[in-house]
Amino acid sequence: MSSYAQAINKQENRTGSLFQQKTKAKFIADERYAVNCMHYIHQNAYKACLTKRIEDWPYSSFPDYAGLWNGNLCNKQMLLDLTGYNLSHFLEDSYNIINTHNDASFF
Repeated sequence: MSSYAQAINKQENRTGSLFQQKTKAKFIADERYAVNCMHYIHQNAYKACLTKRIEDWPYSSFPDYAGLWNGNLCNKQMLLDLTGYNLSHFLEDSYNIINTHNDASFF
């Protein structure tokens, strides 16, 4: 995180921390857990009632993964290679998880 913060600070001609104090990276070894984390992250704005649909949040890679936008914000191939996840089910899975599990304990 330190080198990332330094690069952004240099790019933006600024100084200081980019993250809240207790932010840390976590290694995710389990494929299913990695996919669940991805869904959880994409659903945050929706669950916070900041948008009516997950795909409407403009600061998300969700449209990339859902095939709604052909951008390069994320490395979809890396997710597929690491998890074996089938993106053709992504949009349906995202909403099924919300409807089935209404609390973050699932993730």
